[in-house]
Amino acid sequence: MTDPALHATSVLVADDEEGIRNLVVHWLGQAGHHVVAADSGKTASALLKSQRFDVVVTDVVMPDGDGFELIAQIRRQQPATRILAISGGGKYLQGSDCLRMAQGLGAHGIVLKPFTREQFLAGFDELRAPVSG
Repeated sequence: MTDPALHATSVLVADDEEGIRNLVVHWLGQAGHHVVAADSGKTASALLKSQRFDVVVTDVVMPDGDGFELIAQIRRQQPATRILAISGGGKYLQGSDCLRMAQGLGAHGIVLKPFTREQFLAGFDELRAPVSG
């Protein structure tokens, strides 16, 4: 379960799969986070231009603006925002390959679909942990 000390005041969840998007929004809302949902990369991109987010959870493979484009935009426009990439893969790439690419572009954490509540929240909490070094 998420630690209140690591509470994100604002989380954007971008996923074109309604069931997954709603589940992640529900889990994060239960954990006390303020969550905004986007059903595409294009919608998420527009939200990023008007709002600041502490964390963005993005699917990598989406038909209307993918997670790779979104990660690049976040790194340019909101460099302090932490990014959690989620993916089960797509037509041409396996989920693990998509997630490695997302990390290479700047995602701070990854979670492979399908995931359980515990797996997702563990990935989210790890993402929010202080960086040592």
